[in-house]
Amino acid sequence: MDDHTQTPSHDDNDQIAKDPKCCPRLDIATDKEPLSQQQSNKSVILVLLSGLGWLDRLLTPLIVIAMVIGVVIGEYAPNAKENLSKGHLYGVSAPLVIGLIVMMWPILTKVPFESLHRTFQTSRLWSQIGMSLLLNWIIGPFLMLGLAWATLPDLETYRTGIIMVGLARCIAMVMIWNNIAQGDAEVCAILVIINSVLQMALYAPYCIWFINVISHASQSFTLQYGPTAISVLIYLGIPLGAGVVTRFGVMWLLGKKRFYNTFLPFFGPLSLVGLLYTIIIIFAEQSKRILDNLGPTFRTFVPLVLYFAIMWTFTFVLVWRLSLRESLMEDVDIRQRTKWGYEMAVVQAFTAGSNNFELAIAVAVAVYGADSDQALAATIGPLVEVPVLLILSWVALWLRKKLTWDKTEKNDLNAPSANKNRSQR
Repeated sequence: MDDHTQTPSHDDNDQIAKDPKCCPRLDIATDKEPLSQQQSNKSVILVLLSGLGWLDRLLTPLIVIAMVIGVVIGEYAPNAKENLSKGHLYGVSAPLVIGLIVMMWPILTKVPFESLHRTFQTSRLWSQIGMSLLLNWIIGPFLMLGLAWATLPDLETYRTGIIMVGLARCIAMVMIWNNIAQGDAEVCAILVIINSVLQMALYAPYCIWFINVISHASQSFTLQYGPTAISVLIYLGIPLGAGVVTRFGVMWLLGKKRFYNTFLPFFGPLSLVGLLYTIIIIFAEQSKRILDNLGPTFRTFVPLVLYFAIMWTFTFVLVWRLSLRESLMEDVDIRQRTKWGYEMAVVQAFTAGSNNFELAIAVAVAVYGADSDQALAATIGPLVEVPVLLILSWVALWLRKKLTWDKTEKNDLNAPSANKNRSQR
């Protein structure tokens, strides 16, 4: 039977997941090959950067360049704003609608939806899911709310944009950070799927609750549930549906290996193109506002940096403590443990400590307009998130060597395959 007509079995999926071409991993600070104590920090960082694709490495400078291009266009092309505002879909110009959908489509195509069935294979995974839900949908949003109020008490519009970033849970870049820091790829994929589904249902009511009810937004800045929900449906629902169809359709046509090795490397960069295109349009429409309000614009960096650092550190330390406690439970069968450990600390820390800035930008633009302070504040998100979380990836690898971890940490969450391997040994 030809490759494109085969349905990959469970073992095929495991083999593909371990294929270094599909899911490359960095050989940093492993038990078998520990880094030399004399190796310089510069060398470690260079190796760390090698775990990123060249587009991911250039994401921050490309975003800065896109912002500058947008401001220049807005300042020196008088008719640019008028031309970019032609054609509307629920208040958003047609050029922006295209960019907002395109930047989400490849991201959601990368989500391994076919792994969701493994959620029901073992009760131990539910502990990881429960912690992730607590961190992502209760602690994280309230932390960002508190930081936004503490650092931007006099800037309601910018504060609202930052809160919207905090409510959008990460479903894209987290898989990159998890891979660099050598977290558990399968558990990370399952948490990404769950967050993708929950955002469809919870993002709109969360925005209403946190902005209108808790923050008591001014009458002119209150959110209406209808437009917010429609925005989520358009800018998350359409790309989500397109991502599912694209993923399974291309896998069926090309096979899983060629999907990962050929299609995704070609299709994935479209997300960055859409993001940069969207940023250029937003900054072209906001050029005068940005130049007249540089102080407030740069103040939005503060709550974002604090959020990423605090949320990541808290989660990482929490899972580390759970790992130590579990390692002392000698009377409990290893197979019955939750399997806290370094890999789970990485998964939980990066899932909780990063955000879906693409969704926040899309909804802010749709609800408040591309020339709003809310959209501008949301656009700052990726500019801050990428360098901060790249640094935290290095910190995680360093802490893997410095801290004591449960020696049984190697995850056993995929019960059937793990038990099979154990019996073979």
